[in-house]
Amino acid sequence: MGKTSKDKRDIYYRLAKEEGWRARSAFKLIQIDEVFQIFDGVTRAVDLCAAPGSWSQVLSKRLYESRDPAERDEVKIIAVDLQTMGPLPGIIQLQGDITKLSTAEAIIEHFGDQQKAQLVICDGAPDVTGLHDIDEYIQSQLLLAALNITTHVLTPGGTFVAKIFRGKDTSLLYSQLRIFFERVTIAKPPSSRNSSIEAFVVCQDYRPPEGYVPQLINPMLDDVQVIACETSAPVNRSIVPFLVCGDLREFDSDMSYSLNIDPEKDYEYRDVVQKPLAPAYSEVLERMKTTSLKHGSIKVEADKKKD
Repeated sequence: MGKTSKDKRDIYYRLAKEEGWRARSAFKLIQIDEVFQIFDGVTRAVDLCAAPGSWSQVLSKRLYESRDPAERDEVKIIAVDLQTMGPLPGIIQLQGDITKLSTAEAIIEHFGDQQKAQLVICDGAPDVTGLHDIDEYIQSQLLLAALNITTHVLTPGGTFVAKIFRGKDTSLLYSQLRIFFERVTIAKPPSSRNSSIEAFVVCQDYRPPEGYVPQLINPMLDDVQVIACETSAPVNRSIVPFLVCGDLREFDSDMSYSLNIDPEKDYEYRDVVQKPLAPAYSEVLERMKTTSLKHGSIKVEADKKKD
């Protein structure tokens, strides 16, 4: 494949190189802002899962470099990732895990005076497997981790933007986010490929439930029920289990499994514990048996006449 093949096939890939963006994903954030004006009045922002830094680069250009040099000191942008990335003007890099409380505390410390972010963005995504159900599940756990730390660092009225993978549970996801935000929109920017299941949630006007205490939970490792009861806030006990229900440790109701679930035991068929005493369909079944016999006898008689 020639060097220009990808330029021909992907206009945003080509434009990213021509305009100096680190990745084509920069256009996704730019196009989201064109519709939702998420940058308006923002001086404190956080980019979660920031590497290689295309979204941080957009923040740098739109919030920092676009201002007069005298006004740039009031702008604070923090990029968080486990990996390091190349430096950007006006960007404070924080190498940390977004599932750790220490990372949230470090973000607030960088803002100073106990101030919190007005905008939190996250373009993080796992390495996809091609199995949509698994990819959607892992992405939802990453989104939950981003939402968890956002509840610590986002100021009331703030905005949260994050990548999701669209699937059968998208409506449930929308309902969950509406618990914390007054307005939630699922957006698909033009630069996002139509063949991709990715989309972006734009959550505006952060308003957590009254009495909610932010907690950091890793649902793939932590016992959610135990953590939910660590705080005295009653609202946490009802909200947190709802947000993280379901994981990959149990059987999948849509999958087929071997009859020998326990390799040390042979499969043994068992009747149902309680059969229906008077099922409504019993009469229909009896009629079907009678009808099938009649049709069968008619067919036999017809065959005899032909002979």
